[in-house]
Amino acid sequence: MQNVIRRLTIKDFHIAEAMETGIEDDYVLRIFNRLLDGSNRLFGLFHKGQLVSIAGYSLYGSHYAMLGRLRSDLRYRGRDFSTALMQHMIEEVFKMERIQWVGANTQENNLAAKKVLRKAGLHSYTTLYGTTTQSPSILETGAKPWKEVHNLARKKDLIYKGYLKTYSIFPYQCYYPFPASWELFTDENLLSWSFYENEKQNRFLITKEDQKKNHYLHTIYPWDDIDQQEGLWETITADYKQLTHRTGEDTYVWMDLTPSEVDKLPDYHPFELPSPWILFGISRKSWQQT
Repeated sequence: MQNVIRRLTIKDFHIAEAMETGIEDDYVLRIFNRLLDGSNRLFGLFHKGQLVSIAGYSLYGSHYAMLGRLRSDLRYRGRDFSTALMQHMIEEVFKMERIQWVGANTQENNLAAKKVLRKAGLHSYTTLYGTTTQSPSILETGAKPWKEVHNLARKKDLIYKGYLKTYSIFPYQCYYPFPASWELFTDENLLSWSFYENEKQNRFLITKEDQKKNHYLHTIYPWDDIDQQEGLWETITADYKQLTHRTGEDTYVWMDLTPSEVDKLPDYHPFELPSPWILFGISRKSWQQT
């Protein structure tokens, strides 16, 4: 048999390291051992005994799987090995009955990855900029910060109105948005996340700490008027200062914005705007109908 796909183990590190991917200082190799167990898996496609493509998945919220970490040997590209590997992983993930949705997040300028994901059967859901800044106070207006919400029932009500009722995409972690469902919003999560409401109680904000190499205050706000709400940025800045003091290291505000929201940013906005990320995915129901 020419092609074999199998789960990778720590014994495969050196053959993964020997792949000619063209990626310098690849984070997948740096954290290879952490991608092999728990909620994470790595798989490899071997062609005539040679490792030519690797990819993996991580499980979230007992309901979701996110594919990623796609790496191909430059000498073997253009032969659909990565597509075959992605299709295999989708099948593997859906063998777990609790998983109801599989997705992948890739940057808009990664044409090769987008092609692979589409050929593997995934569909585009949304496009989000992972904007970051270390100067959130630039958007302050001098207003009072918003009132913090501590009541769990109120937090659930806000989540329902802001995300579940509208079938919205929820930025669960930096780089990892998912179609909203109650599986993401455990009591433990809701109690650990900070919620704030404005005085009129018609807007709310969620902030939570995240770390993806750098430290982030992940700010979640389900409206497109981030430069028009008095007190919003005072609230974000206060939490950001607390987190920066606590980490003592490089710390950023992260906010996921749609292209239309980015277009509405004022000229003086402080955000870095890298290539946006496109969320691809497929539900179990849709997959079963293919």
